[in-house]
Amino acid sequence: MKRTQLYQLHVDAGAKMVPFAGFEMPVEYSGITSEHMAVRQSAGLFDVSHMGEFWVKGPGALSFLQRITSNDVALLKPGKIQYACFPNGTGGIVDDLLVYHYQPQKYLLVVNASNIEKDWNWCMKHKPADVELEDASDRISLLAIQGPRAEKILQAITSVDLSSLVYYSFTTGEVAGIDSVIISRTGYTGAGGFELFVDNKDAQKLWRTIISEGDTEGLLPAGLGARDTLRLEMGFCLYGNDIDDSTSPIEAGLGWITKLKPEKNLIDRETLHTQKNNGVARKLVGFKLLERGIPRHGYELVNSNGDVIGNVTSGTMSPVLKQGIGLGYVKTDYAKVETQIFVRIRQKSVSAEIVKLPFV
Repeated sequence: MKRTQLYQLHVDAGAKMVPFAGFEMPVEYSGITSEHMAVRQSAGLFDVSHMGEFWVKGPGALSFLQRITSNDVALLKPGKIQYACFPNGTGGIVDDLLVYHYQPQKYLLVVNASNIEKDWNWCMKHKPADVELEDASDRISLLAIQGPRAEKILQAITSVDLSSLVYYSFTTGEVAGIDSVIISRTGYTGAGGFELFVDNKDAQKLWRTIISEGDTEGLLPAGLGARDTLRLEMGFCLYGNDIDDSTSPIEAGLGWITKLKPEKNLIDRETLHTQKNNGVARKLVGFKLLERGIPRHGYELVNSNGDVIGNVTSGTMSPVLKQGIGLGYVKTDYAKVETQIFVRIRQKSVSAEIVKLPFV
């Protein structure tokens, strides 16, 4: 198992460590609910150094990314970021990712930890001669400070004007006395905040400084458990649960990041174009339980007659709503908001309702 540069700090803080994507990662410190609520109400600090980072450079970088990523990279100016996915050539998704336009002819791709090798091989398979790829995953640490007080805490340790950094943009500057930190106004919690890319040798200093500065603001270190409940309350997809090689971005509600103009020459363009025009047989939806219970990945979704209409892909007890919530694929006829469905939990059909995302 790999360990991030912050492993010992997690252990010293009493974190419960679990295997995840080949790494020993903290799942919780003080408890998933307390960490979740800290992020919603004040701030939380996550170690997400297990994520992958690929540099894409060269004169062919833009056309290469237009070919393999679903969004329109031509719209990105330096300092801006896009959410996108890699179509897999058979109507599914290799991975979802962020595309950073770092400089002209230079981009940074941030990919999921569990898919680093898979994504690297996919990029190398499609790389033209005028593009250089560099896997920097093992050299970069990534910290995410999230929550309504994140900006105040981070501003105290950087001279960069964070208020000028809009959502899905980034800059490079000094943080906590560390030079050349990539400061990105992104995150997967829906609570606002920043992600900080730093050289491995500086990761512990940055973590300690943020923990110290955030102490009076209610900041807590947060683990993978809270990261999952936070993203689920926002209805954000998790690769391997809600999207994978068998799900299309159109089915998953990701048509907004799937740009199909002919000059993009996107992998799977014709298939996705047909799905956009003709519709799909199933859709990813959010639902709330109307009774006590917790939906779990793999549970069946059924109609009032008990016929299977889909399955749960992600589910939890929402710490904010105190209610069972979930994502799942259902037949398109059942995807409309306010449609009543049922979740099969231990042979019992528990009533639920399709809702508009996000949950909170």
